[in-house]
Amino acid sequence: ETTELGNKKELKSMPFITYLSGLLTAQMLSDDHLISGVEIHCEEKGRCPSTCHLCRRPGKEQLSPTPVLLEINRVVPLYALIQDNDTREAFKGALMSSYWCSGKGDVIEDWCRCDLNAFDENGLPNCSPLPPPVLRLSPNVEPSSTVVSLEWLDVQPAIGTKVSDYVLQHKKVDEYTDTDLYTGESLSFADDLLSGLATSCVAAGRSHGDVPDTSLYSVIFKCLEPDGLYKFTLYAVDTRGRHSELSTVTLRTACPLVDDSKAEEIADKIYNLYNGYTSGKEQQTAYNTLMEVSASMLFRVQHHYNSHYEKFGDFVWRSEDELGPRKAHLILRRLEKVSSHCSTLLRSAYIQSRTETVPYLFCRSEEVRPPGMVWYSILKDTKVTCEEKMVSMLRNTYGESKGR
Repeated sequence: ETTELGNKKELKSMPFITYLSGLLTAQMLSDDHLISGVEIHCEEKGRCPSTCHLCRRPGKEQLSPTPVLLEINRVVPLYALIQDNDTREAFKGALMSSYWCSGKGDVIEDWCRCDLNAFDENGLPNCSPLPPPVLRLSPNVEPSSTVVSLEWLDVQPAIGTKVSDYVLQHKKVDEYTDTDLYTGESLSFADDLLSGLATSCVAAGRSHGDVPDTSLYSVIFKCLEPDGLYKFTLYAVDTRGRHSELSTVTLRTACPLVDDSKAEEIADKIYNLYNGYTSGKEQQTAYNTLMEVSASMLFRVQHHYNSHYEKFGDFVWRSEDELGPRKAHLILRRLEKVSSHCSTLLRSAYIQSRTETVPYLFCRSEEVRPPGMVWYSILKDTKVTCEEKMVSMLRNTYGESKGR
């Protein structure tokens, strides 16, 4: 129904039940006079309800047949519903090809035979897509200043592509590194990590659990630099030599460990060396002491010095005055290595150290893959044994008050 408002027409809408009520009121719905083009059926559970006058027609008093709901009690492929054998096989082949082979090949047992036109620019068959793995941090192992655990789910489908390996690249990123030119270290999961050829700092493993997931792969890095920005990249390789798209995780490791009691002792020692007449020997002792500690430890020494002795001159001024500008500059420029995030934490009132031990399954393959056969070996068929070990992880706890 439209209403004209000047040059505009406004469309008015109403609920369907209101529309029917209006027709009944106007006595336009009757046995002898039905609106042309409108047919209304009132049925409820196989019979007409007593409220519907349209059902009370001569010869319509008998009950309508009760409809039967088709119940599905088992999962059946769509092609199994077709009775004709030839049509059924053709339909089955088309569906399998569409689902597993991108419609550009035939399913033969558990692999795809690609059509002649289904090849990529490198001449490799591409009718069966190689999905990219999704790299992520292991939820059971919280990263520390030196240890990070990464994991991903196997992307090999039941039919089609066969994954032969995963390649993991990692590199430390800083302002002096061109991240596009520098690729970092590249590790083959099958040839380097599972075979045990990698260093003791990187190993294949699996997060500890009651029922280990056989489709979950994991790598643990144990020798990273604290307060460092790292980029990890993962891609899959299939038995034909194709590479999947990349999956990337970028993270910053936790701040370096700091012995807060030791830092406070050094701050007291430096104050005593700076206090009063400073001999050349005392100046050299102070210089050697401050150059031997790490940058984060030096930041904490400065914090304690200024907290206790700033009324005698802050740490920077006293160092320049006692050691001279050149030596003071060599010491103080090391503070620039501490990131802004860690420098904020290192200003906390109290820092406590703690050690965590995390159970972890370190895994090795039981077989040695022959060289030159990488593309033809299926990673899922590799027999792997895992051994539980404990990984020690040192952490700092930062706070404004002493805690336990």
